[in-house]
Amino acid sequence: MLLFISILVFLLLVSLLFMYWIYFLAFRPPKKRIDDYLDLPKGEQYRKYDEETIRLCRAFAAIPYESVCITSVDGYKLYARYYEIRKGADLQIECHGYHGSPIRDFCGGNRIARESGYNTLVIEQRGMLRSGGKAITFGIMERWDIRSWCHYAYERFGKDIRIVLSGISMGASAVLMASPLGLPDNVSAIIADCPYSSPLKIIRKVGSDMRLPVRILTPFVILSARMFGGFDIRESTPLASVAKTDIPILLIHGEADLFVPYEMSKELKKSNPRIRLEGFPGAGHGLSYMLDTPRYERIVQEFLSDAFGGI
Repeated sequence: MLLFISILVFLLLVSLLFMYWIYFLAFRPPKKRIDDYLDLPKGEQYRKYDEETIRLCRAFAAIPYESVCITSVDGYKLYARYYEIRKGADLQIECHGYHGSPIRDFCGGNRIARESGYNTLVIEQRGMLRSGGKAITFGIMERWDIRSWCHYAYERFGKDIRIVLSGISMGASAVLMASPLGLPDNVSAIIADCPYSSPLKIIRKVGSDMRLPVRILTPFVILSARMFGGFDIRESTPLASVAKTDIPILLIHGEADLFVPYEMSKELKKSNPRIRLEGFPGAGHGLSYMLDTPRYERIVQEFLSDAFGGI
């Protein structure tokens, strides 16, 4: 009996350690809390755009901003950078990706917004940079943070200021997941660049790319998120969320994306036929803007004009 109990305790300890390793690998926030926006992604798809990315990042980083802070629904301090072009202008709330940088991830998108006359609120996702949080939750809790930022903007700037939610990668998925959460009425459009259709599905896809036994690991992923991160990775998906919203949505996705497959945006489009999907042949993950900047700008401006009734 004692041997049986000892074996059971050993197995439980091994399981706990294994789940913590998964949490550490997938969900634990980075220790580095500075915006190292010139730490560019590695890989052949990115390298040819390094020079232009650095130029855009440095220009963006030189712009003064107001630091703002709110408290999340679960008690964490969340920070964002407010860039004001003109008082009374419409607002874009911009949401960076997993382990991302607000400046690097939006060096192109923020430029479009500024030149189009939008003020911008560039958030620092929970668990990253200055924002609190014990886990990166792949949009599960970030969607509520985005909702809180929308209400902050509504209360500060008023109901007549139209709000556009914009996100890239995990940030794109998070804004889609926020869409049915009872956002203020002046949230008028959503732009999602290379979103995934499901948090668990993208984790399984990345695990498969790493040649890990994803079927065996999936229950441990779910349990590690619950035990160490305090959230249910299955609680929401972009796929289910976009089917429940009437907010106009633009999806942009590189058709050569090796990280988040283009097929995931096609799934999202099927879930809500009103969604506008624009694929960029040959573009890697988050690189549609770099591949064809004029087309990207034109698509965004046309979409927002349509969403705002041609105004």
